[in-house]
Formats: sequence, C-alpha cells, structure tokens
Amino acid sequence: MYDRQILQILYDVGDNGIAVRKLAMHVYNLNCTLFSQPDLQKLHAYVQQYLLKNMKSAQPLIERTDRRGYYRLNTRGTSAVRQFLLDSIVQNREETDE
Repeated sequence: MYDRQILQILYDVGDNGIAVRKLAMHVYNLNCTLFSQPDLQKLHAYVQQYLLKNMKSAQPLIERTDRRGYYRLNTRGTSAVRQFLLDSIVQNREETDE
C-alpha cells in the first residue's frame, strides 16, 4: 500500500537520499485524512522493513548513501527502478496534457 509512495518520495529526493524518519513522516502525511490517521510507529517500522527488504536482493531497488541512515533509489541498472521511472514520466505527461 505504501510501497509506491515510498518509491515516489525516494525518486523526488534524488541522489542525496532521505533519512528513514523523514521518509516515514512524508508517507504518514500523505495518508492522514480528517477521519483517519495511520499509526506513526507502525508506519515507521514498515518503512524500515521495506528499505531493508529492497536492499538485500541481487539487484537492489534501494541503496544507502554515504550519510548514515539515508537511503536513495539505486538507479544503476535495476529494472524495477527503470520501470518505475518510466511509469512516472508517462504519468507526469498525462497530468500535464489534461
């Protein structure tokens, strides 16, 4: 559910990356409504697990930066990232055409 939002935020921040805490806050803010709010601690744990899970594959989707606790998209040769970037470009073009 939050996976696409996490990837979009990582894409938006670029090569500098973002801290896990800030990433979790961005996802939290995207999902807060007047009538419901996700549990921030559970959301933070989900974001941490998602990052760790996607860093351990043969072609990791996410990588650590030089700064401790900061993560970014691994844009070097990962097919999943390339597909995400293509989908984002197509979605942005459709939004600007409307």
